[in-house]
Amino acid sequence: MSRIGYARVSTLDQDVETQIAKLKAEGCGIIRSEKVSGASRDGRAELATIIDFLRPGDELVVTRLDRLGRDTRDVLNLIHECEQREAFVTVLDPHVSTRGDMGHIVLTVLGMVAQMERRFIKERQREGIEKAKGIGVYKGGKARIDHQRVTDLLRANMGASEIARIVGCSRMQVYRIMQNYAQSMSHSDL
Repeated sequence: MSRIGYARVSTLDQDVETQIAKLKAEGCGIIRSEKVSGASRDGRAELATIIDFLRPGDELVVTRLDRLGRDTRDVLNLIHECEQREAFVTVLDPHVSTRGDMGHIVLTVLGMVAQMERRFIKERQREGIEKAKGIGVYKGGKARIDHQRVTDLLRANMGASEIARIVGCSRMQVYRIMQNYAQSMSHSDL
């Protein structure tokens, strides 16, 4: 029976080290981590690996329930998949486990609260953006990629993979900029 820890943060500039330290302190012999959104299970390869690896009696440990996901259905499906493998899920804060019936109820409620909290955050964010737009101070989100540099490298006939490596982004992001660049060039011809 293994205690397997899972740590997750949503963005590349966030740090998983605090979660990893807590999971180690709880006796997790294996810890997998990733930097990906918890809004859905798409792209969460480390979590999928853990689920595939679980054996009867194993325990999946997370520091908080929202590390598993922010959608109640996703969280409940994850718990169900663990149970199908005769494994348990334990959340450290607040301390809840699926080892007992009461744990299932508490985790269901916590999952609903996490989803509701996510909706509230998005609503407040949308309201703030609308207010900022209304008074003319909204400038949009912070640019994470230097679009001008990508465009300059495209003009220098560099490939998407090489540009992504130089700029420090994914090829998909380069392709999106390429597409926008191509569209802006076709509009300027009109």
